[in-house]
Amino acid sequence: MSGEDAVRDRLLETARGLLDRCRCPYSRFRVTAAVMCSDGSVHGGVNVENASYGLTMCAERSAMFSAVSAGCGSITDLLVYSPDGDPTPCGACLQVAAELGPPSMRVHMADPDGRVETVTLSSLLPRSFGLDS
Repeated sequence: MSGEDAVRDRLLETARGLLDRCRCPYSRFRVTAAVMCSDGSVHGGVNVENASYGLTMCAERSAMFSAVSAGCGSITDLLVYSPDGDPTPCGACLQVAAELGPPSMRVHMADPDGRVETVTLSSLLPRSFGLDS
C-alpha cells in the first residue's frame, strides 16, 4: 500500500466513524469529511443543517475549520464521504480549501459503494481566489 493509499484509508475510517453525528433533518443527506494536515494530524467534520439553509455548514468546511482551530498549518488531503449519494464538494468548500492548502491538495470523494475518486484541488477549482486576488 502506498503512502497516499494509507492516508486515504485513514481519512475514510475517520469520516465513516463520524456518520452518526450528522445533523441533516431536512435533506436526510449525511455527509462527513476528514482532513490531514501537513503535521500528520487528522480532523473530522459533519454536515449541520439549519432551517435557514444559508446557515447550514457543510462537512468539508466543518472539518477544515476544526483543523485550523486545532492549529493546523496547511491541509494536504481532504476526504468527503456520504453513504447517501455523490460526495462532490461544493464551490464554497473548494474555495475554503484553496485558502488552507496548496493547489496540489488531494481531494478524495468516497461514494456509497466504497469507491474513492482522488483528484487535485486545482482540477476541481482551477481559478480560486487567494491573497493576490
